[in-house]
Amino acid sequence: MLTRDALKEGWLQRMAATPGGETVHFLTEAELEASRRTLLRAHPPADDLWLFGYGSLIWNPAFHFVERRHGRIHGFHRRFCLWTRMGRGCPERPGLMLGLDHGGSCAGVFYRIAATAIEEELPLVWRREMLTSSYRPVWIRGRLEDRADGNEPIRALGFVINRAHERYAGALDDEAVASSIAHAEGPLGRCSEYLFATTEHLNALGIRDRGLEALCRRVRLLQTEEGYPQPKVAE
Repeated sequence: MLTRDALKEGWLQRMAATPGGETVHFLTEAELEASRRTLLRAHPPADDLWLFGYGSLIWNPAFHFVERRHGRIHGFHRRFCLWTRMGRGCPERPGLMLGLDHGGSCAGVFYRIAATAIEEELPLVWRREMLTSSYRPVWIRGRLEDRADGNEPIRALGFVINRAHERYAGALDDEAVASSIAHAEGPLGRCSEYLFATTEHLNALGIRDRGLEALCRRVRLLQTEEGYPQPKVAE
């Protein structure tokens, strides 16, 4: 599992430099910082920052935060639409990762990062999410829905899929998605672990994603039919 220390020590950058993985351009530290600074121009420096998580950030944020809430954004939906040949896949059997693609809505987790911690925490997030620029960092509107007074509007940082990127998978059919996830594995573990962990942690929060649940069933069936040992769910 990717850890905070690994991000601080540049583990992903070293993995990216290993021959035989991704062939895309990896952003330098200077490019990552420039991207982050551009995004933060629209954020008041004295204000805390909200960040929206919809995949592994739900169960493995690896950054420090002062509050965690759940709610929903509109205009984007969660979908397996990003090829990976490095983290949870390999060139021979690439995996698929989640992205926020255009249309619909998405329920997930909002993290509040203290204003005084933004300069310490956001570089870690950028190293994780923006290394290949396959996502676009944007300000998105959503609502907090986990309290009785519910539907509190919120502005948060989110990472949406870059449809112009070569790793964008486009519109794959359900069977192709299930097959890729069932078979892919890389230095960070099996792709199916990522799917199962995301689904189970969403369920633990009372968030049902029936599309992910159906995908879990199909992936488990494929793995059972082919004699794959069932992976453990990431804690």
